[in-house]
Amino acid sequence: MMSRQELIEQIKKKKSFLCVGLDPDINKIPEFLRSYPDPILEFNKRIIDATQDLCIAYKPNAAFYEAYGIKGLQSLIDTYKYLPKDCLSIIDAKRGDIGNTSDKYAKAFFDEQSGGMSFDAITITPYMGNDSVTPYLAYDGKWVIILALTSSVGSKDFQYLQTGDGYLYENVIKKANTWAGADRIMYVVGATKSTEFTNIRAYAPDNFLLVPGVGAQGGSLEEVCKYGITKDCGLIVNSSRSILYASNGEDFADAARAEALSLQQEMQVELERAGVI
Repeated sequence: MMSRQELIEQIKKKKSFLCVGLDPDINKIPEFLRSYPDPILEFNKRIIDATQDLCIAYKPNAAFYEAYGIKGLQSLIDTYKYLPKDCLSIIDAKRGDIGNTSDKYAKAFFDEQSGGMSFDAITITPYMGNDSVTPYLAYDGKWVIILALTSSVGSKDFQYLQTGDGYLYENVIKKANTWAGADRIMYVVGATKSTEFTNIRAYAPDNFLLVPGVGAQGGSLEEVCKYGITKDCGLIVNSSRSILYASNGEDFADAARAEALSLQQEMQVELERAGVI
């Protein structure tokens, strides 16, 4: 388990707040890997080996494993076991269900004796409220990362709905902050919503924000940092496709490292500018 302070220390040590999303698509990974007993695991291992000194987190997306049934689940378990211990491990599952069902999801991803995995954090959809989130918080030291404001086109359908007390996404943050503190709860905020970060920081000044959308989705790291960085950094910026598929040849791991290094160097500049390091 990685505490808030340990996460901050890793950010300062590596001069990075990069999260690498491990979203392997069997149709996109280099063809030569398909001769391996587990092509997805082999792909992930080489990406991890090439990037672990440049990032502070890894985030497998459960869908990219569940799509392949039992074999995919085994790939996810084996990928979890290969993750470096000095990096925050996030399972991007976006689960959201009633309490007794959430309890089983939490057991699957947090209880290694039961599900074979014990990730540090999980992404959660908060639509069903408190009882869909608290089963995950019952695991000491584990992080819950709550969807707040996403980069998706459909974000306007619900997240920007006006309530009697601001936008719906603002109410999600305000309510979730009553369930646990900034040492247990993070929020997902899309990089393409960078100008909203000032508003979000009004409600979540100390929480870490998991920020997808930099890279292939067009989000600007400079803009995200301009509005969202804090004295402790407070950001975990995820990049998936631009790193994973920087090349589809035998040099894919080297190309992934070059892309991750470029992002890390940009992050170092932003950390220095903000006085974090």
